[in-house]
Amino acid sequence: MNEQIQAIATVLSLMNPAICAAMFTAAETERSLGEKVSDATKASLAILVILSIAALVGTQLLHMFGISLDAFMVAGGGVLAWMGFSMLNRHPDADASNSPRSLTPLILFAASPGTITGVITLSAAHTQLKLPVTALVSIAVSTLCTWLVMLLAARFAGSQNQGGFLRDTMTRFMGLIVLAMGVQFALTGFHAFANAATAPG
Repeated sequence: MNEQIQAIATVLSLMNPAICAAMFTAAETERSLGEKVSDATKASLAILVILSIAALVGTQLLHMFGISLDAFMVAGGGVLAWMGFSMLNRHPDADASNSPRSLTPLILFAASPGTITGVITLSAAHTQLKLPVTALVSIAVSTLCTWLVMLLAARFAGSQNQGGFLRDTMTRFMGLIVLAMGVQFALTGFHAFANAATAPG
């Protein structure tokens, strides 16, 4: 039970429901409450599917292609950093249309390379009866928490008349956090990879 609680805490910290809620609110300010609930559910299901697949087959896929977890963190951190940089450089004019803004950055943040790496690590360390029960339960609980936090943020967020300046500022702030997390994942993976390569024997 203690291992399960620790696993849930790990996945929750990597998924970061608070930042997911902030990103969701920034992307959904022009949507009705019903549309926000629907979008939050779709995003949560996408996150659940991605992380569940990673838990079930991630380790086998990395072994099949000869990729270490450290190398995966370096490459994945680069992708996350690029995504954050794109959010920082988003032009306000690009958000002027009435079309719904993409939830892809939110999904890629919650199911980021760091989260996937954590899930794969949990699967490798706590596999029971060839099924990563600990990792799957952690994913389910963390996704449910993220969904609930996004719904609360959608319910109590400001009205649809929020200014574009606030949305733009929030998007850039979230982009900075995503960029920093991507750099951190890449540096951590590179450091571990370099230490493994230079270790004796």
